[in-house]
Amino acid sequence: MGDERCSGGKFSRSEGDRTSSFAVVSTELDSVDWALLEALQEDARLSYNELARRVHVSPPTVAQRVRRLENAGVITGYRATVDPTAVGRSVVALVRMKCYGPRCITVHPELLDDCPEVVEVVRLTGDICSVVKVVTTSISELERLLVRLGGYGETSSAMVLSTPIPWRPVLAG
Repeated sequence: MGDERCSGGKFSRSEGDRTSSFAVVSTELDSVDWALLEALQEDARLSYNELARRVHVSPPTVAQRVRRLENAGVITGYRATVDPTAVGRSVVALVRMKCYGPRCITVHPELLDDCPEVVEVVRLTGDICSVVKVVTTSISELERLLVRLGGYGETSSAMVLSTPIPWRPVLAG
């Protein structure tokens, strides 16, 4: 019997429709593109006028460049970053999953669409299928969530104590 773990077609993800693959696709970026990306990752609410001032090009050039970066899938969305603790979700955990076949959450992420405690799922290689980041209001809520996730495969969880290196922007390198 073959390994059915996390199989079932091309894995993809994105904000709304989960359609960005992990295939290596390169978009040629110049120094202006990288400057725009750096500024937008720092503050996505910057106006085209302010971006133009920062990167020393005209606002229409900024608008055209940003549209091109969005259409190429380089910029995949804009969002606010919310501190889970500030909104009453002080229990943060990472759940390692081993799931197989038709109930695999990386093949069928829609299985968790009604689960707002799940804030991120990352598909992995190796002996585990994925890592699920969850935020809950209490340990008992985390326990209920782990039971639910156990219905999709084997779980192993770890509580997050702190985040010494928070999210970082992708920079030219």
